[in-house]
Amino acid sequence: MRNVLALLLILTLLPAAMLAQKKKKKKPEVEITQTLEVIPDPPASVTVETAKLEFLASPLSGKGLLSQQIRDALKSLRTQAGARQIVKIRAFVAGTGDQRRVQSIVAETFAEKKQPLPAVATIQVGMLPMEGAQVILEAVVSGKKAVNPNGLGFLSGMGGGSKEGPEKLLPMLDKAIADLSHAAKSGGSDAADVQRVTCLLSSLDTIAEVRTRVAKAFPAAVLVAVQAQRLHDTALAECEAVTRLRTKPADALTMLNPPEMNPSPMYSKGALIGAEKLILTGTQMAFHSEDKDVHLAFQRMSKVLEAAGSSMKLVAFSSLHALTNPIIAKIRATRFDYYDKAKPPAATLLLYEGLPSMDASFAIELVAVPR
Repeated sequence: MRNVLALLLILTLLPAAMLAQKKKKKKPEVEITQTLEVIPDPPASVTVETAKLEFLASPLSGKGLLSQQIRDALKSLRTQAGARQIVKIRAFVAGTGDQRRVQSIVAETFAEKKQPLPAVATIQVGMLPMEGAQVILEAVVSGKKAVNPNGLGFLSGMGGGSKEGPEKLLPMLDKAIADLSHAAKSGGSDAADVQRVTCLLSSLDTIAEVRTRVAKAFPAAVLVAVQAQRLHDTALAECEAVTRLRTKPADALTMLNPPEMNPSPMYSKGALIGAEKLILTGTQMAFHSEDKDVHLAFQRMSKVLEAAGSSMKLVAFSSLHALTNPIIAKIRATRFDYYDKAKPPAATLLLYEGLPSMDASFAIELVAVPR
């Protein structure tokens, strides 16, 4: 009887043992790893339709650190833009945050939304006109409607500096406003046609008055006003502008140099765009400050324009963001190795606080027309 019971017990336990053995021999499941999508860099340039361009700016905010402020500013711009595509962003960053976050967060945001990336330019300034604010974004957007049927005018930085203290900038602001108004009218626009004004100032002590005067002169303009450097010894108020044209220029690109405005051989007072399309670039930085470094930055930008179907001879507006006076001198000695000296582009060339690289000495940002 005992033998029978033992046999029955063996037969009962045998399937369980065989099953356990099979489980031991079963190959372990291969762990599936997720590959993160590589976020592309913003394009070096974008080609857009001149007639469809409009201009926006993000509101200032003192909430959070730089990364949060960038995201909040982008959210505001995207809300303002609506169905229009954001094609270019220029960021003015203040404080000690990593400026490189601008480009990476812009790329992440647009990639997440599966939207085309805009060109991006980033410049560090001394201060923004709100306590705690670390970034303000200018944006160019492209819609479906032709809002600039006759083209656009890009007006050089006007106003300038004086020997007064940095807070005594209002007389230079008034000069900038008067010169921009005169240049706009000379190009066939009116003050009401000015769409964007960007003012680089030596102090923000009188920012409320700056806003009042610019709004009175150019009621339709989006204004961005920043303190270019942390410390200024003298007064500075230099303002550049973009305006709609009321009469279409005869040529794709016409340089504006009214004789009564004391034209300079180094830059034009404005550039009138009759071309159907425009090329807007991000920035190309120069690293270090030897002559070869200056040339290399211009050469890299030349390749960007060549790839976009343009050239350095077709530059309408040249923004040069320099960090020292010696590098400004080298830029002035070099730029006409590349630009058309017979038709110098409109331009703003100023000192700023910094750029998104410790080794950078200046950066180039351009508006050009295609061939």
